[in-house]
Formats: sequence, C-alpha cells, structure tokens
Amino acid sequence: MDIVLKSKDITQIVEKCAKWISDFPASDAPIAIIGIRSRGVFLAGRIAQVLEKKTAHEIPCGTLDITLYRDDLNDPHSTQQPQVRSTEIDFDITGKTIILVDDVLQTGRTVRAAMDAIMEFGRPQAIRLAVLIDRKGRELPIQPDFVGHHVEVSPKHKISVSFKESDDIDQVVIE
Repeated sequence: MDIVLKSKDITQIVEKCAKWISDFPASDAPIAIIGIRSRGVFLAGRIAQVLEKKTAHEIPCGTLDITLYRDDLNDPHSTQQPQVRSTEIDFDITGKTIILVDDVLQTGRTVRAAMDAIMEFGRPQAIRLAVLIDRKGRELPIQPDFVGHHVEVSPKHKISVSFKESDDIDQVVIE
C-alpha cells in the first residue's frame, strides 16, 4: 500500500483546481458544480466552497447518482443489486457551465453515464470535467479539463480515495 496523496496535498489540489476553474477561458455562462456519487460529492463541495470565497458569488453545487445510467446495469454476470441513491440538483442547469467532479478517472464510463444523467436536467452551455486522480485505462475518448494528480499504475492496482467527510481521513492510496 502506497500513500500517493495526504491531507495537505488534497487541500492544495482543491485550491489549485478552484483557481484553474475561475481562470478557465469560457463564456459568460455562470458556473455550477456537480459531484458524482460518492467521492466526487465531497470534492465538489470543497471546490465550490473555495470558488465562493475566491469569487464572492454563490456557486450552485449538486449531487449526481449515475446508477441508472451505467452501461453495466443489466450485466447478466453481475451478482450485485444496484443501489440507487439520491440526485440533488436543485438549480436550473440550462445555460450554465457545469463542472462535473469525480475522484478518479480511469475508463471514462462513469463520466459518460454522468453526462447522460445531466442531460435529463436541462441543456448546459458546457460540461467541464475535474478529477482528483487521472489514471490510464481509458475505454472512451473522455479527458479531464482539470486534473489534481496523474497516476500511472497497472489495471490490477486499485486506487482508494478517502475523505474526512466519510472516512475520517483525507488520503489517496494505491493498493
């Protein structure tokens, strides 16, 4: 087990990501942040808080459950029942630049499902992707706009992200 990021590293990444988002050349469309359940939600909330302090504007922040949009939902070889959780997007996304946030990007399938789910709520002007960890292994042509840390490990390794909000510690570990 190797610790890749510690608490202070994650805090610095959140600060940098918020700066990148605020400096990103975009239209005049307002920004809203949506975190993908489960770990993307914590990261999205932190980024939104830093952006609010930086811009002195309220940044809408929501939670997205992609369970029903997954391409492996009806996999006949799966033994697990899907656990559908709540999606909490209590703002209009139409015309906004949505910053979609997840903890780890690998295949791109989670992001594809998230984009499909977002379109059920309206038509954003643009969707940008922010991830804490970018690792190789893409199966779809999806690339992040904002990356906290790149990790190159074989597919047999697992990357575990922990946040204080759910795990009492901030860290990223390769197992």
